[in-house]
Amino acid sequence: MNIIWSPTARTNIKEIIEYISEDNPDAALTLIEQFETKVEKLRQNPESGRVLPETKNDKIREIVVHKNYGVIYEINPDAIEILTVRHFRQNFSSSKL
Repeated sequence: MNIIWSPTARTNIKEIIEYISEDNPDAALTLIEQFETKVEKLRQNPESGRVLPETKNDKIREIVVHKNYGVIYEINPDAIEILTVRHFRQNFSSSKL
């Protein structure tokens, strides 16, 4: 199954990594690896993430990548689309997708 990163998700992850790398470049590299590993696992088990109740759509799910970060994605017939990446302190609403 293909994995497609939305422009929003790409921007979010870039900003997160840039912010962390200012203080701790090694932590930023580790976080990149965590994102890659967790997202790659979705190819084999796309339904492993929790359903986001805010969306009322069982195809939109979230995985925890790190204690502070999650990836929200949508399961489509031929691909998994990474919709956004968020810090868990952010307020979330489905309108942000």
